[in-house]
Amino acid sequence: MRYVVFNQKGGVGKSTITCNLAAISAQQGLRTLVLDLDPQGNSTHYLMGDAPPDEERNLGRWFESVLSIFNERSLQSCVVPTPFEHLDLLASHPMLEELQGKLESRYKMNKLRDALAAIAPAYDRIYIDTPPALNFYTRSALIAGGGCLIPFDCDTFSRRALDALLASIEEIRSDHNAPLRVEGIVVNQFQPRANVPQQLVQQLIDDGLPVLKPYLSASVKIRESHQRAQPMVFLDPRHKLTREFQQLHEALPA
Repeated sequence: MRYVVFNQKGGVGKSTITCNLAAISAQQGLRTLVLDLDPQGNSTHYLMGDAPPDEERNLGRWFESVLSIFNERSLQSCVVPTPFEHLDLLASHPMLEELQGKLESRYKMNKLRDALAAIAPAYDRIYIDTPPALNFYTRSALIAGGGCLIPFDCDTFSRRALDALLASIEEIRSDHNAPLRVEGIVVNQFQPRANVPQQLVQQLIDDGLPVLKPYLSASVKIRESHQRAQPMVFLDPRHKLTREFQQLHEALPA
């Protein structure tokens, strides 16, 4: 299964959710791949820490090769292993930002889908982290993906933007990728004792939207997880948030 983690709003936990679900897949022995399509590279840093980046094996170099008629590289040649068993990475690179306009102007939006289809048999789970914008890379991910996970941070602005986001996904599904489906909304940084988060989540449910359970708790432990470049299942397997990620992982279709 190929999961695209997407929300046009920044700071909602896309990279955190991507890497922690991927880490659980890998910890369970599933062959797992993470694609970091965000030029900011948060997922790349989360999984690799301060290790020097491989300047030749990353998504920037792959997309650069896509612009060449004769020298397009295989996507597999850009995959790097992470420190975690069964978990591979297609790393971000700052050059993704400068390549975006050229790729879009030359209609390369289907390239990722085709390249990912070629290497998909080597993996049991694929997770794609996206930029906080509906741009070339996000569209490429949605065209290549099978299921979409939408992080939701219990914010009024997020709720207002959600309908437009769902409409954008539906348009891409209709025009480019019929099997694409929204697997669910992942409630992040949930505070059960606060009124506003409870009201916002209940509104989503009342509107018939696919809200996934469990909701992910707010926790300072996740900051340590980021700082130490260790997803929660490796940093603290018994933590409440780790159990919530595990339950969320089990709720997803294989």
